[in-house]
Amino acid sequence: MKTFISAIIAVYALAGCANQANVQQTSTTAQAATASAAATQAASSGDDTGYKYIIGPGDTLDVFVWGYKDLSVTVPVRPDGKITTRLIEDMQASGKTPTDLARDIEKKYVTYVKNPTVTVTVNKFVGSPSQQIKVVGGGAKPKTVPYRNSMTVLDVMIEVGGLSKFSSGNKAVLVRTTNGKQQSYKIRLHSLLKGGDITANRAVQPGDIIIIPESWF
Repeated sequence: MKTFISAIIAVYALAGCANQANVQQTSTTAQAATASAAATQAASSGDDTGYKYIIGPGDTLDVFVWGYKDLSVTVPVRPDGKITTRLIEDMQASGKTPTDLARDIEKKYVTYVKNPTVTVTVNKFVGSPSQQIKVVGGGAKPKTVPYRNSMTVLDVMIEVGGLSKFSSGNKAVLVRTTNGKQQSYKIRLHSLLKGGDITANRAVQPGDIIIIPESWF
């Protein structure tokens, strides 16, 4: 009789273990799904509505004048934010979208050309300082990074070569200015880059600053 009861207890114990394993597996699956959803949201939830590229010093522009090949040029945007074409000197380019600049050039060219049609294309991107992502502190190569549509923290960290040897990645802070108010958000860079925790990824916005503290201990 005791042997029979012991056998029944063992069966129930095994069943309990199996149920627990199923629960753990379901929980793991749910966590994975959550992580995947978070990664998708991080990549797509940036405030890109109405985002327009703003020309900045260091950009290189192709200025194409339809029907006038001799007027079409490739020009750099100088440190003072201005460009010089074959008919215009010292035109302000920084702070404008390529389309806005094209319209301004047309207004200048109308003095020399009948019904000018101008297209401005950016072929080397640096961007306006107000739109650049700045990484300071414990990045492998701290620098400013031109913002791209739907950019995430992971994209930025790839651009700067990841974390430095002594960085405290999980103490990093993302600083963002919205409507003139500065806000700070904790970001877990070590978990993202070293631990592969994609839930630590998040979207960035033009002008964000990522500050990575360093620890020598």
